[in-house]
Amino acid sequence: VQLQASGGGLVQAGGSLRLSCTASGGTFSRLTLGWFRQAPGKEREFVAAIKWSGGRNTFVADSVEGRFTISRENAKNTVYLQMNSLKPEDTAVYSCAAKRASSLSPFGNEYWGQGTLVTVSS
Repeated sequence: VQLQASGGGLVQAGGSLRLSCTASGGTFSRLTLGWFRQAPGKEREFVAAIKWSGGRNTFVADSVEGRFTISRENAKNTVYLQMNSLKPEDTAVYSCAAKRASSLSPFGNEYWGQGTLVTVSS
């Protein structure tokens, strides 16, 4: 499975961005998808995950709860991360990941994509 994230950019604090991650080479509809981020000088951090069935089968980190929403469109092999009310501390490289296990745990991801940079200015 190959994953490619896109949609990053520069945005002012309080603004919004939507990231996309498109998969190829596997059975996308049965994968659990997740988003992670890594800020400069910091460890990688879990952001959100969504099961293959989508809908309410999601898990979002406390740090972004109420501001970020994860969703997926299996027909397009794409998972999205809608980011609202962005803060400077959200600045990071955002990457998507996937696994075959049906678990919203941040662990156990088997496939990783290259990230997309999100920069939030104050």
